[in-house]
Amino acid sequence: MSAVLVEDGPDKGAVWHFGEVAQEQRALAAGKAWADLSHRAVVTISGEDRLTWLHAITTQHLEKLQPGEWKEALILDTNGHVEQQFFLVDDGTTVFLHLDATYLDSLIKYLESMKFMLRVEIKDATNEFAVLRAPGKTDAIGGPYALLSRSELAETIAAFNSANTQVGTWALAAERVASGRARYGFETDHKSIPNELGFLNGAVHMNKGCYRGQETVAKVFNLGHPPRRLVLLHLDGSAVSIPAQGTPVLNDGKEVGFVGTVARHYELGTIALAVIKRMTPADAVLTADGIPATQEILVPLD
Repeated sequence: MSAVLVEDGPDKGAVWHFGEVAQEQRALAAGKAWADLSHRAVVTISGEDRLTWLHAITTQHLEKLQPGEWKEALILDTNGHVEQQFFLVDDGTTVFLHLDATYLDSLIKYLESMKFMLRVEIKDATNEFAVLRAPGKTDAIGGPYALLSRSELAETIAAFNSANTQVGTWALAAERVASGRARYGFETDHKSIPNELGFLNGAVHMNKGCYRGQETVAKVFNLGHPPRRLVLLHLDGSAVSIPAQGTPVLNDGKEVGFVGTVARHYELGTIALAVIKRMTPADAVLTADGIPATQEILVPLD
């Protein structure tokens, strides 16, 4: 069946699905699927100081990053709010970042402002390199990923297709939601801090030196609780429609949060990631656009 493309949003132009969404999700779960992520932006950072520099300005421990090892990292503002999310790998001479193209310009502008006298070179390499979601069981950051030159795309795609099923963003989103992995711009707003979204001990390394926004992350972790928490909603599957991203989540008629990514999962049915007030009772039946939903805890209440 022919591909159905994403019509808007950060994944615009990517394959949404091929008409057999349950089969695609099963193939992904089995590790026998791949996806074309070549619509995502790629940034290269070269130079002798690249790893120590990125270590200093991101939430991730990168000083001793080994070639071929993929990591997820965030950039925070001075108050600890999430400003950027990306995935990166080093090949021994260059670090490659991939991220939503929507945020490419703002990321490069920030990186350039932080160079100072360090030996780093930053480049938008989207026209030269591409990322694919490679075959294999899903790892902790949504991979495995394959980074390659765009001149190698056709050959690599043919090789992947020879023994695997191509899937679209529908399958990837359903897997991500079921796994509770937040995505910047979907489960975030201007107030989001990593503690709310399940990023600690993942995208945020808890045993590294100072970085912008670390004080907020450490203070909330050590002395208190985040004001909100990420949850997995299991929505009533009898409803024909599904709530849109950003739809208010209500508890007994009072707004307690918002819906992020909504997906129809081949086993779990209609599910969504949502960010709600921390003290919302765990057993509360919530509603989104009139649709009842129970919550599965992802970030603990206490």
